[in-house]
Amino acid sequence: MNRLLSLLIAGLLAASPAAAEVGPADALLDANLASPQELESLPGVDAAIAAAIVAGRPYLGAGALDEVLAASGLDDGQRTAIYGRLFRHLDLNTATGEEIMLIPGMTDRMVHEFEEYRPYTSLEQFRREIGKYVDADEVARLQQYVFVPLGLNSASSAQLMTIPGMTDRMVHEFEEYRPYESIEQFRREIGKYVDAGEVARLESYLVLD
Repeated sequence: MNRLLSLLIAGLLAASPAAAEVGPADALLDANLASPQELESLPGVDAAIAAAIVAGRPYLGAGALDEVLAASGLDDGQRTAIYGRLFRHLDLNTATGEEIMLIPGMTDRMVHEFEEYRPYTSLEQFRREIGKYVDADEVARLQQYVFVPLGLNSASSAQLMTIPGMTDRMVHEFEEYRPYESIEQFRREIGKYVDAGEVARLESYLVLD
């Protein structure tokens, strides 16, 4: 009887959609949101480099962040050390191999595995596929660096709240204007509440569905 109950519960969990599509960056600062003080706490980052990071926002990809840090004089090893504490989420479906390689500890083989299973429709799929190659702890670490785009018209309130920097008020505004017929409509409506850079940052986590 207990075994039957366990099987039923497992079946229900397997049938449930993933509650979040943006990786929870429990140990990572977001490159678009970290304060100057938080940035200066990173290895090799002084006030000038922190100011350069802030000036480069919004980062719509990890490559753009890497360019700013490289231009600030940080070498490959220094930048890798920073990416253990600070990053910009990668879109699992569009990130380049070079961007994926920015994840600390990444290998060419794992870049291939990341790309092989595209398109990703959920982080559950990512966990399942990448879990064939690394253990659960490593899957959890890698998940912090990635996201699967959310459907602009279909994402739940809970899913929208996984976008870094999202607030209850902004979730309300996102949902108020549904259904969106174009990305231009999204930009126009959400642009009533935040500036163009923030619209672009939010848009980077979304796909029109």
